[in-house]
Amino acid sequence: MTIESDCAEASNSAAFLSRMLQFGDSMFPIGAFSFSSGLESAVQEGVVTDVATLRAFAHTAIEQAARGDCIALIAAHRAATADDVDTLVRIDAQVYARKLSDEARVMSVRMGKKFTEMGVKVVGVPLLRRWRECIESSVTPGCYPTALAICFAVQRLPASQAFVVHQYGVATTILGAALRLMRVSHVDTQKILYELTGQAAEMYATAAAARLADMAGFAPLTEILAAVHARAHVRLFMN
Repeated sequence: MTIESDCAEASNSAAFLSRMLQFGDSMFPIGAFSFSSGLESAVQEGVVTDVATLRAFAHTAIEQAARGDCIALIAAHRAATADDVDTLVRIDAQVYARKLSDEARVMSVRMGKKFTEMGVKVVGVPLLRRWRECIESSVTPGCYPTALAICFAVQRLPASQAFVVHQYGVATTILGAALRLMRVSHVDTQKILYELTGQAAEMYATAAAARLADMAGFAPLTEILAAVHARAHVRLFMN
């Protein structure tokens, strides 16, 4: 390889990494900070009480996401790469159907719509505009995993990076909420995050090999906590 080609490859890699960091950043304005992914009820009901139970709760959440939303995310990335809107609509419907609680649906749809809107404004490619039109005309709910997959696919960012961003977001949503809900330090949450991110490659391999029909959202305690949260008189987070 020539020096010029080496530089071009490094430049492309740097751009891909920078965009992955941008769209996965907690400051990306899609409203993730408004949600706790069930942690608020878990703390109130005594399910999560300390660092050990917080770690277990966060680990369960990313495992559940890898077996559910992330299978759809990878399938949606393939469909978006092929510019197949009809398949994207079918995948999005499958994601929405597996959200058993109203709060889980609200979280996914609101974040998905905002992510799509930001993608249109920042990236601005035709497929993102068409997807926004599908959401606005109620052709599809517009769930977050689908929006994330489309945004990454149109930028030629791989599905593996979209997977990492999704899982990082699940973990940081919970850990960020923990800092406001319980006695836990930034050091504790960073240690948990470091442990969880180390599992991304194995989880991605499993999700990538799965079929869309393999999506499973079975998590009884999570659904019970969501029902409790919906009836709570005082809430800091939307779910």
